[in-house]
Amino acid sequence: MTEHLYHKYVKHMTLEEKIAQLLQLAAPFYDEPGDHSEITGPMEELGIGSETKLAAGSVLGIAGAEKMMAVQKEHLKNNRHGIPLLFMADIVHGFKTIFPIPLAIGCSWNPELAEQSAEIAAREAAVSGLHVTFAPMVDLVRDARWGRVMESTGEDPYLNSVFAKAFVQGFQGDDLRNDVSRVAACVKHFAAYGLAEGGRDYNSVDLSERQLREYYLPAYKAAVDAGVEMVMTSFNIVDGIPATGNSKLLRSLLREEWGFEGIVISDWAAIKEIIAHGAAEDEKEAAFKAIWSGVDIDMMTTSYVNHLPELVAEGLVDEALIDEAVLRILKLKEKLGLFENPMRGADPVLEREIVFSAEHRQVSRKLAEKSSVLLKNEGVLPLAPEQRVALIGPFANSGDILGWWSWTGSKETAVKLGESMRILSENPGNVIIAEGSGIDSISESQRNEALKAAADADVIVLAVGESSEMSGEGGSRSNIKLPQAQLELIELMKGLGKPLAVVLFNGRPLDLHGVYDLANAVLEAWFPGSEGGAALADLLYGKVNPSGKLSMSVPYSVGQIPVYYNSFSTGRPKPEEETGNRYISQYLDIPNEPLLPFGFGLSYTDFSYDGLTLSAETMKADQPIEAKVTVTNTGKMAGTETVQLYIRDVSAEVVRPVKELKGFKQVELAPGESSEVVFRIDESMLRYHHSDLSVSSDRGQFSLFIGASSKDVQAASFRLLK
Repeated sequence: MTEHLYHKYVKHMTLEEKIAQLLQLAAPFYDEPGDHSEITGPMEELGIGSETKLAAGSVLGIAGAEKMMAVQKEHLKNNRHGIPLLFMADIVHGFKTIFPIPLAIGCSWNPELAEQSAEIAAREAAVSGLHVTFAPMVDLVRDARWGRVMESTGEDPYLNSVFAKAFVQGFQGDDLRNDVSRVAACVKHFAAYGLAEGGRDYNSVDLSERQLREYYLPAYKAAVDAGVEMVMTSFNIVDGIPATGNSKLLRSLLREEWGFEGIVISDWAAIKEIIAHGAAEDEKEAAFKAIWSGVDIDMMTTSYVNHLPELVAEGLVDEALIDEAVLRILKLKEKLGLFENPMRGADPVLEREIVFSAEHRQVSRKLAEKSSVLLKNEGVLPLAPEQRVALIGPFANSGDILGWWSWTGSKETAVKLGESMRILSENPGNVIIAEGSGIDSISESQRNEALKAAADADVIVLAVGESSEMSGEGGSRSNIKLPQAQLELIELMKGLGKPLAVVLFNGRPLDLHGVYDLANAVLEAWFPGSEGGAALADLLYGKVNPSGKLSMSVPYSVGQIPVYYNSFSTGRPKPEEETGNRYISQYLDIPNEPLLPFGFGLSYTDFSYDGLTLSAETMKADQPIEAKVTVTNTGKMAGTETVQLYIRDVSAEVVRPVKELKGFKQVELAPGESSEVVFRIDESMLRYHHSDLSVSSDRGQFSLFIGASSKDVQAASFRLLK
C-alpha cells in the first residue's frame, strides 16, 4: 500500500506540497467571517499563503455533513494532486449525544458500555463528516487539582488500560475502509501528561524511566496494541525533553520498541512551544527536533511549513524523513477510503436521523446510571414517590451537566434533574425546586427561596458542584472544595434538621469537607451527560440501584495530594491502630488515607464476601492458580457488585505497591442470591519492571486480596516458585 501511494502521489509532489501535508489548520481557516467554531488553545495569525492552505493535509474542528462536504469539495477542486483532507476533532465522550465524562465512565467499571459509547460517538461524528477523534485520553492521574482529570478514567494503570482498549475498539471497529460509521482514534497525551507538577496544566513532569514504564505507559501501550491509528504528543517534558521533540520517546520507544506505524501528531502549537520550554532557540530548531523525533503532523503552527525546506536544503533533514511522514498520512487516508470516497460517511439526511437519536440517548442514560457513585447513605435514599422533596441548588434544573469537552453538545437539550424528579414523583407538586445559590455566589433572596422550598419538605436534596468551566483543559484548581457559597447553602439546609441528600456535579474528586460530614446521603454524579437528569432521578428514587465504584480516590484534604491506593509503603509505615509514636510516616493534622478509597461505592442493597480460597498455596510459571470467593446479596434489592482482585509482591527487587488491581468482575444478584466468583492468577500478572528495566517476576511470597474496594478486602497468600 505504501509503495503504491509513493509512486502515485509522493513521487510527483514538490517538497513544499509534501510539507503542507504535514500541516493541520483549524476550522476558522475554512469558515466565513463570524462563523468560527469553538476551539481550544492560543489562536495565532499564522500568516500562511493560499497555496499552502490548498495543499494542507488535515483540518481541525469542522463538523456538520454539509459544511464538511463543501470544504472537501472546494479543497479537491484546487488541490493539484486531488488529495483529500482529513477532518479531525475532539470527540472525547460523545458528539451530539454526550455521555458521562471519562472519569465517570471509569467509575462504571464497564468496558462493554464504554466501547458502546465510543461506537455511538463515532457513528454521529462520521455521519457529520469527521474522520478522526482526538480520543481516548489515557493519562494516569493522581492529582485532583489537574483540570484534565475529567478526561481520564482514573488512577490505576490496569483499569485505564482496559478502558483504553475498549474506547479504541469502539471508535475504530474492525474495518475503517468499509465501515464508514467508525472513525480513527488518536490516543493522547504521549506521555505522562497526568503527572503535571502541582496539578497545574501544561506544567513540568519529572519521573524515572522505571516509573514511566511501570505506571504511566501501560494504557498507551494498550491503545497501540488495540490498533490505534494515531498518537498525540503531550505538552510536558519527559526526562527533561519536551515530548514533541523527544526522539527517545517517539522514535526509540513508540516506533521501534512498540512497533507503532501510525501517525504522530503534535498537540495544539506544541512544536513551537519547544522554544518556550527552553529546548529550541527558534522555530527552525523546534521543527528540526520535532521531525527527527517522528512528529508527522504540526497542529496549528508554521514551524514545518516555514523551516523544513531550509533544513532540507542545508542537509540537516533528509527529504526521505518527510516522505515517511507524508506516507503515514496518506496511508490513513487510504485506509479510510478517502481517495475513492472523499465524502466518506458524511450524509446530511442520515445525520438528521441518527445524531442525538433516542437510541443513542438511551445508552447515554444507562451509562450515567452505571457511572454515578453512591458515597454515603444513612437511610435517606432511595426517595419514596409520595415524599415531599425540596430540590435546591444551582444544578437543580441546570443544563450545565455535560462537562468541558462536550464540543457539539447542547446544554439546552440536556435532561434536567428537577424535571425528571417530578416525572417520578407521585405528584409533580411534591418536588419543590429552588436555585438556592449560584455556583459561587449566594444572595439573601436565594437563601429565603431555599428556606421557603424546604419548609414543608420531608427531605431536602441539594444539587451542587462545579460549573463545567471549573475543570477540563486549563481548569486546574488549588482549592478543590465546593465554592463557599454552596457550602453556606448546605450548612443553611443542615440547620433545618431534615434528612439531607447531596447530588454532586463535578469534573474531579473534591475535598468534601462541609458536604460529606453534613449530608445524610451523597451521590457522586460527575458530569453525567445528555441524559443525566433522567439517570439521576432513577437513582434517587430507586428505580435503578447505584453500582458505580470510584476509579480515583476522594482526598481527605488537598494537602494529601497526590493520594492513591497503589502507593508504596515506607520504612516507617503508620499502623492501623494509634500508637502515639511521632516518628512514623504521617500527618499530624489529617489522616494518611483518603476520605474514600479507590474502588469504593455503595448500593441500596448489601453484599457479603465469604470463603476466599486459593486452589493452591504455591504456583509456577506454567501452573496458574485460581482464587474463589462467594458473593451474596444480603439485602432486599437486586444489585450489581464489582468484585475486585488485588495482589501485592511482598518481597521484590524494587519495592512494590501495597496493592495493585489485577482483575475485576461484575455480578448481578437478586436478594438472597449468591455467586462464586473465580479469578485466574498466572505468572504474567506478577511481573514488573526491575531496576535494569527488564520485566519479570520474582519468586517468593505474594498477598492476594478480593473485595468490594481497595480497602474492604479479604486476604490470602501464595508463593511463586521458579
